[in-house]
Amino acid sequence: MKSRLVASAALSALVLFGATGCTFITPQSTKTEYAASDGVNISDADGPIDVRNALVIATDDGSVGSFIAGIVNPTDESATLTIALADSEPFTVTVPAGGTVSLGADEEPLRIVGLDTMPGATVEIHFQSGDSTGVKAEVPVLDGSLPYYADLVPSESVPTPTPMPTDTAAPAPAD
Repeated sequence: MKSRLVASAALSALVLFGATGCTFITPQSTKTEYAASDGVNISDADGPIDVRNALVIATDDGSVGSFIAGIVNPTDESATLTIALADSEPFTVTVPAGGTVSLGADEEPLRIVGLDTMPGATVEIHFQSGDSTGVKAEVPVLDGSLPYYADLVPSESVPTPTPMPTDTAAPAPAD
């Protein structure tokens, strides 16, 4: 009888360990940090500013893009983020102390002319803030096929200023 009780207890322990034992060595996926959207998150341990959900919405030919991101400044002082692509002039965005700038939502997205990256690829962008040397990140380039990105696709041409008509008539003589 005693051997039956020991065998029953051993079998119960084996079943219990077999049913739950794998969770002792399996990493918990809820503890894995990742960008839960289409863009990427960029953090620089040496700089004060963090970039959230960075992505580029481009024209079908990849020539022009709109840089979209949430830029967060958790510090007590205003800070400036410099965003640079290879072979183009850098952009700067100033974020107030404890504030957020949402490019593409609250603010106009940054227009990238000469992007030369097709939707579906990534583009390397350098982000620098404060005294940091900055970090480079591969940022996804998307198109406007999803309805919530459709209005963020930039126009392919840069608007040109319309000249104002000038009055060519001579002024009337003063009396």
